[in-house]
Amino acid sequence: MPGLHQLPPSSPAVHIAVLDDEVDITQLLANYLRGRGYRVTPVHNGPALMALMPIDPPALVLLDLGLPGEDGFLIARQLREHWRCGLVIVTGRGDAVDKVVGLEVGADDYVTKPFDLRELLARIKAVLRRLSPESTQQDLHSGMGSGAGSGMGSVMRPVMRPVMRPVMRPMMAGAMPGPAAPAPGPQTNKLRFAGWQLDTAARSLTNPQGLAVALTSGEFELLLAFAQHAGRVLSRDFLLEQTRGREAGPFDRTIDVQVGRLRKKLEPDLQEGPDRQEPQLIKSVRGAGYILTSVVETV
Repeated sequence: MPGLHQLPPSSPAVHIAVLDDEVDITQLLANYLRGRGYRVTPVHNGPALMALMPIDPPALVLLDLGLPGEDGFLIARQLREHWRCGLVIVTGRGDAVDKVVGLEVGADDYVTKPFDLRELLARIKAVLRRLSPESTQQDLHSGMGSGAGSGMGSVMRPVMRPVMRPVMRPMMAGAMPGPAAPAPGPQTNKLRFAGWQLDTAARSLTNPQGLAVALTSGEFELLLAFAQHAGRVLSRDFLLEQTRGREAGPFDRTIDVQVGRLRKKLEPDLQEGPDRQEPQLIKSVRGAGYILTSVVETV
């Protein structure tokens, strides 16, 4: 394929980009993969990934679909239009249609959260093996010039195609059920509490002044769990199961970190330090978990 460069995944310092809006997820994956000899660049939005590609192109991209305000499938199509690299979608969307669309737009693999790190590593290695120069030598015959040496340091940078608007690849017959219809039931509800409004269809949060407050996908799922169980003490295990689909380990502080971030967004005026104020909306119950104290109404 002229104009696209095949990166050598057999290099001892293979570069992997991790795109996820959840900082804790990118840190977890970066630390794990670096410990296995990979060079990892975490990014948290599509523009940051696109800025990285021409400067330090990765051999493989781990892509989350649930990015606030962005279309993960569009990012996947843009990668496939302009770059030859491995693409593994790592997302909480487990619906069969999403999997079909993800693979159809060019993903090499599709992994749903929660995932086992060892299994993800095995899938990454499998994709990199398929992209090895020995198995795709026919893709390197034209448009590449001569001068690419061995190893990551001498890899030629890819040449962008002139086509700037990504084009949807043809779908398999029966893969898509036609135009997407609005989801029925609770997904169209808006939940209101203490002047705040959580739109479960738009996955958005509005403060009492009517201004939008940005939430990561994890923060949204956490706040939704609190809103759907207002007035009840929720354990860390329950919250982790609701938001990540797994149980908490003995040293897992994921929920505590996310609750702290969510509190800062819901009550930005709370003071820290010696004069620290206690949160009023999401309170800690020692030895039990957390509780949303406000009454929640469906509007």
